[in-house]
Amino acid sequence: MNSREPLTQDEVRGFAGLAARLAQHIESVVLGKPQVVRLALTALFAQGHVLLEDVPGVGKTTLARAIAASVKGQWRRIQFTPDLLPSDVAGVTIFNQASRAFEFHPGPVFANIVIADEINRASPKTQSALLEVMEEQTVTVDGVRHPVPKPFLVVATQNPVEMDGTYRLPEAQLDRFLMKLSVGYPDEAVEIEVLRGANRRSPEALTPVTDTATVSGMIRMAQRVHIADPLYAYAVRLAAATRSHPQVRVGVSPRGVIALTRAAQSYALIQGRGWIMPEDLKELSGPVFAHRVLLSPDAQVRGVTAAEVLAQAVASVAVPLPAGQQPVRN
Repeated sequence: MNSREPLTQDEVRGFAGLAARLAQHIESVVLGKPQVVRLALTALFAQGHVLLEDVPGVGKTTLARAIAASVKGQWRRIQFTPDLLPSDVAGVTIFNQASRAFEFHPGPVFANIVIADEINRASPKTQSALLEVMEEQTVTVDGVRHPVPKPFLVVATQNPVEMDGTYRLPEAQLDRFLMKLSVGYPDEAVEIEVLRGANRRSPEALTPVTDTATVSGMIRMAQRVHIADPLYAYAVRLAAATRSHPQVRVGVSPRGVIALTRAAQSYALIQGRGWIMPEDLKELSGPVFAHRVLLSPDAQVRGVTAAEVLAQAVASVAVPLPAGQQPVRN
């Protein structure tokens, strides 16, 4: 089927219904965070990767494991430590004495969903082992390229507070993540519910809602969501506003703009629409753009955050409206 063929109403309803069941399934373990779950599923259907950054104990790894348990496929968890080697992630070629030939032994990255726990605890050399596979979905070992299973999703976690024994993710690595999300603390009612034991289910107890073949089909469907030309221009202007902001040293790259439109297609379809709206791009600009913005030294000294700068940049761009109407500011 043509990837640009418009979606039918039945396809849109079927996609939204399955996405809702997946979200409900994950939310039975990850309580009180419906928007975080929706954004994580958006990344899955947009064929992107997710970086979960938050303090310990708020459910980062639980969310990643719940996503893996909800999709019937291969998943692996890699606990990143300072002594982890690139071969421990990608795999290694070993000489087989019996067959008198070299054989490739794939590492844990060869799975549909890879949970990279505490990714910033590994050395930069080991972190770089994920660069190729996250972008091209292949691993090159001893000059031979090996494709990973599809669909392929990396869900990485890191703790931004405890920096002893950690290695900051370089910008090139951050740019490979479609979104950077924060789970955050639960509100009072949800935390009381957890204390009462209402949420005794663990991710391992979850049964799959769908399989990888269906997810692959949903990824192809998301690529057919309609984007009007004015919205392409709007996405480019949002990125340009970050590049020209006086408190930004490096703004969003063209790859970030592509990531935003891909995420918007998936996000719109989850909500039951076969087309995107300006609100989709505005709502996703935070999780998609914030980790791609490098602030100026002056802004960093004054404690300005990327989220604050991004909000200013988005507010400065005119929102496209239907033909015959004048654009307005946010």
